[in-house]
Amino acid sequence: MKRTVQALGTGCLLLCLWACGRKIGDECKTQYDCNEEDDSRTCDISQPGGYCTIEGCDETSCPEEGVCIRFFPPEEFLTDRCEPPATCESHEVCLESKWCAPRSAELRRCLLRCKDNGDCRDGYECRPAGEHSSMSLTTAPGTRVGFCAPQAR
Repeated sequence: MKRTVQALGTGCLLLCLWACGRKIGDECKTQYDCNEEDDSRTCDISQPGGYCTIEGCDETSCPEEGVCIRFFPPEEFLTDRCEPPATCESHEVCLESKWCAPRSAELRRCLLRCKDNGDCRDGYECRPAGEHSSMSLTTAPGTRVGFCAPQAR
């Protein structure tokens, strides 16, 4: 009887762990740590502890806990100023920091959505989209969102 109870307890624990699954922003070592049903998520091992993400996202491809963030080259590599929302060349986008960035250099990733640092795991902070050459890609323009990123040093 004791072994049956232990086996049931272990089975329930494993089922709970499997059912919870991995979400955007979780730690990982390989792509397989981030996926359960398909291979849409990748593990960004360049981030501390790894970061489960979806690359090349759009307005609707991130799961509920995520937000699609557009990244552009750092401002020190940009040369033309602009006034949002326009005034850049057609092949560029005007960032909130008032710099024109080339669309061809854009990277998109689903990152964990947050309201404050408490929503992020240890070693990460809640950063508002619009800073550090980033922009959110949402179906509701003007919506301010935050995303979990490694703490600035």
